[in-house]
Amino acid sequence: MTWRPSRLLPSRLSLDRRSLLIGAGVTGSLVIGMLALPRRFRAPLEAGEGEHVIEGFLRLARDGTISVAVPATEMGQGIDTLVAQIVAVELGADWRKVGVEPAPVSPFYADRVIAAEWAEMWLPGPVADLPLLGDGLAQALAGEPGDALVRLEADREPVMLTAAGTTLAAFEPRLRAAAAALRHVLCAAAAAEAGLDLAACDTRAHAVVCGKKSWPFAALIDRALALSLPETPALRPVPACEDATASTGRTAAPAFPRLDLPAKVDGSLVFAGDVRLPDMVHAAIAHGPQGHCRLASHDEAAARGIPGLIGIVATDRWLAAVARTWHAADKAVKAMDPRFRVDRDENGRVVESLANEAALETAMTRGHATRIAAEGNPDALLAHPSIGARYDIEPALHAPLETASATARLQHGTLDLWIATQAPEAAARAAARGAGLSRSAVTVYPMPAGGSFDARLDVRMAEEVAVIARTVGRPVQLTWSRWQETLAGYPRTPVSAMLAAAFDPARQRLLGWRARLALPASAVEQGARLFDDADSKRAQDHAEGHADPLSCAGAMPVYAIPERAVDHLPTRISLPTGRLRGGAHGYTAFFTESFLDECAHALGMEPMSFRIGMLGDAPRLVACLQGAARLAMWGGGGNGSGQGIACHTMALAAPEGRREGHIAVVATARADAGTIRVESLSAFCDIGRVINHDIARQQIEGGLMFGLAHALGGSTTWSAGRPLAGRLAGLGLPLLADCPKVDVAFAQSEAEPFDPGDLGMVAAAPAIANALFSATGVRFRHLPLTSPGPVPLSER
Repeated sequence: MTWRPSRLLPSRLSLDRRSLLIGAGVTGSLVIGMLALPRRFRAPLEAGEGEHVIEGFLRLARDGTISVAVPATEMGQGIDTLVAQIVAVELGADWRKVGVEPAPVSPFYADRVIAAEWAEMWLPGPVADLPLLGDGLAQALAGEPGDALVRLEADREPVMLTAAGTTLAAFEPRLRAAAAALRHVLCAAAAAEAGLDLAACDTRAHAVVCGKKSWPFAALIDRALALSLPETPALRPVPACEDATASTGRTAAPAFPRLDLPAKVDGSLVFAGDVRLPDMVHAAIAHGPQGHCRLASHDEAAARGIPGLIGIVATDRWLAAVARTWHAADKAVKAMDPRFRVDRDENGRVVESLANEAALETAMTRGHATRIAAEGNPDALLAHPSIGARYDIEPALHAPLETASATARLQHGTLDLWIATQAPEAAARAAARGAGLSRSAVTVYPMPAGGSFDARLDVRMAEEVAVIARTVGRPVQLTWSRWQETLAGYPRTPVSAMLAAAFDPARQRLLGWRARLALPASAVEQGARLFDDADSKRAQDHAEGHADPLSCAGAMPVYAIPERAVDHLPTRISLPTGRLRGGAHGYTAFFTESFLDECAHALGMEPMSFRIGMLGDAPRLVACLQGAARLAMWGGGGNGSGQGIACHTMALAAPEGRREGHIAVVATARADAGTIRVESLSAFCDIGRVINHDIARQQIEGGLMFGLAHALGGSTTWSAGRPLAGRLAGLGLPLLADCPKVDVAFAQSEAEPFDPGDLGMVAAAPAIANALFSATGVRFRHLPLTSPGPVPLSER
């Protein structure tokens, strides 16, 4: 199925419930976006012949088949299947007759949950710069998806983003409402036809069932769509869910198998790099060293003899070659030997890891700290801390399997863009700049991504491919090589953290805790690129000196420590940084849970019971600790056992209230001759209502492996702006033979569902580090764990 972009209607038009349905021959339906100001939008989906669009989310064909518009990018996390399953269960549909399509870029699909979660990225000034007002202004501006300012921004952008696990929280209620409304009119049509009570009718297996009679959906569509939709459709008492305690070794086919699996197995799924258009050519690109560089020289003559070469496109920042095949284009780029120079006119610089480490060291020793979160004030207690430790985290690379790729076609004053992106609106704006068009002249076709881990929040490629398409006058596909993906990508920020704790005089419990984090305002920097279309230097300039709560998220312990606080030491480094899977929790969980383990051992306490003793207000997390201990046959983590434990909680503000995900992981590991071997990972999770058990398990297992990869590797250093490990083989990633035995179990819960994609990733590294301490008696305070860490300035 195809879709076309929406167009705004004048706000003076009236609206009724019947207009929310559209039929064959009708140009569009009106829908009310759930936004701050009552604005009206034409339904983003358009009905083809014999089709109907319901509530902007469901496309109903004459034969009764359903297509669901998915307002998120499928990156392997299974969101297409989850969205379709939610609709199928609420509607009572046959799973074999439900499909999906990408939702068009429209304010109708604005994600208010992520707009609230990332409010500090788009507010005029970072939230942390406002005074701490308790439940006052700063929290009101940034904290709730229903706030007027959040909804206004979600409308303005529109904020269509796939990140931070917000899709279910933002769209499950709307998907259920659309399916329930369709179910209601189908049942009403059947009841009227048979003269039965509507309350006696229900839907099952793509049919309306009333007693012993049944009517296929297809036979009821015309009559049903002549009826009015209910103002508030009655939802099923039990939403989409599966048994969270299902056996890990079950062999029965799942009730809702992943929709993308058959195409992935036979190779027919079209990823961004698989797009093919008539007369299309291919482009390869060379970026300068990481930093603020301009193209200084290149030898076009050296590329002229390469067979298949079509053209060369040179800009201030990059050089591209266009050819009939990508390999020919890449060969031409290399032959031209592009040279870049530091942009001295803008006080530019290239990335040097030693300089970044020195900047973090200086911030740790002499930087000005801003308190961004506190329960009480631990400073007096920590004037002479009972224990303290420094943790250092190196930059982390995304390294997705599929490198960045985009295809652009510029014709008749409009641009079509096929791209795997987590930020389609930002990509459309970038493409419009590159093509010299207005935003309304760009149509984005979101493609599935072969992995991302938040790399596809970067939309520079959309502008690059648009520039190339405008220059060569033909459809063009631009693909970054693995080297360019590493060279030009925005890694997760490096961090240095000093943690300190104070024990009570009897050395029985923790009284005070403080975490001081030196790192750039990475989330503010990301927001400037994402929402304000800033380049890397302007984004870094904008973020400089700002305290950044999002970049310190997860550093505030959930434990009942009477006095605890988190301070941020904003640090300017040369490396542009961005979000990685797990966000800040990927490093804050590591040093929080590792340092808590240090405290437990310093007090002579068993690590799990030490944690449980401080979690009286967190029974769900306690249950996770106990569940992981059962899975792994936890022996207390004593010296020489090689067992380590860690837990973490992540939360999300949703319209119905706070959603939480909890996880505990027990790792078994050892270190032999300088090699770290992780033998097992056992995880127990509480993610609320489990919608699809198989997908939830896949996400936790995948997260654990991703966390393992970044515990053992996934990083590099830079010299003269160039990464020293630019290819997958140099990143120290675990091979199949290195992967441990994995056990995963879920709590049975009726809480609202929490996306599990990040939980396994953030909890793996601290569990492994604590296991290595148990095995070796040595604390691993650097991430990756194989890194020796930075050398203090005094020892250089």
